[in-house]
Amino acid sequence: MLHQYRSQELSHITVTFIIEMSVSTVNDTSTPPPISLVDLSEQGDHVGQYVHIFTASFSINIILGLPTKVYILWLILTGAGGTMASEFFSLNLTVSEILFCLFNTVSVADLYTQSDFVHKASHFSFGLVFSGRPLFQCCICVERYLAVVHPVVFLKYKPLRYRVGCCSVVWLMVLGSCCLCLFELFSPPFVYSLFVQTMIYVLLMSFCCLSVLWALKRPGPGDGDREGTNSIKMKAFKIILILLVYVVIPHLQVALMALTRSCIPYVEFVLGMSICFCICVISGFVQPLLYLHRVGKLPFIRGL
Repeated sequence: MLHQYRSQELSHITVTFIIEMSVSTVNDTSTPPPISLVDLSEQGDHVGQYVHIFTASFSINIILGLPTKVYILWLILTGAGGTMASEFFSLNLTVSEILFCLFNTVSVADLYTQSDFVHKASHFSFGLVFSGRPLFQCCICVERYLAVVHPVVFLKYKPLRYRVGCCSVVWLMVLGSCCLCLFELFSPPFVYSLFVQTMIYVLLMSFCCLSVLWALKRPGPGDGDREGTNSIKMKAFKIILILLVYVVIPHLQVALMALTRSCIPYVEFVLGMSICFCICVISGFVQPLLYLHRVGKLPFIRGL
């Protein structure tokens, strides 16, 4: 009984989340009546599940993800995977992931405190995983696509200054997404923007993947060493395909789940979103493992 009461008291993020959704939909006649605090307090089991699921996923990301990503950052800075120019997008992606891991400590504290500042800081960090991760992954995919399908264009824009400019624009977009999460998390504008940007990521990465696959089947006139060229193209295709699946499964399910917020009860929606978001958080281990294998730090995994 004490544990159930504690779970209800420590669910500040869930309570605020429900209140924000209720306020944002007060003029929407198609939305079910909002759940009051009294109704929410009767859902002790659901609130407890929400708190436990988020605590577990954030803790795993902090304990295992943070050291791994810091190690990857060190490998990139020391040139283990290549030159700084060739790994610049991976560097920025790693920095974004490290920032998100650090903010996870704030998110865990938000589950067990009543601080409005902590709550807003936790919401702010969600933009890093909703926009930062897929945007930098799209940059990596486009880079691989250009290297395989348009090598002349790739060589033209290979200098570091172009990557710096591209990443500067991406970081501004990430900052805008973080601000949107800060003020409009899971409100109608956020839900629709999340769905639209997720579909853009999927379409862009699908185009890159199919274009590289087409280049594998129809080699260009400059491909002298057919076997060696196909090996490079196949490696690029596998990387893009992994990143595509890596974006589609976690991010698309969050976007689709967000669209159902007016179709199912709020408490069930919050629990479903918590599960989807936790899958999105845990999926952050895919890119580090992919990079570690690429630089030869995971010899027991064969494939790429």
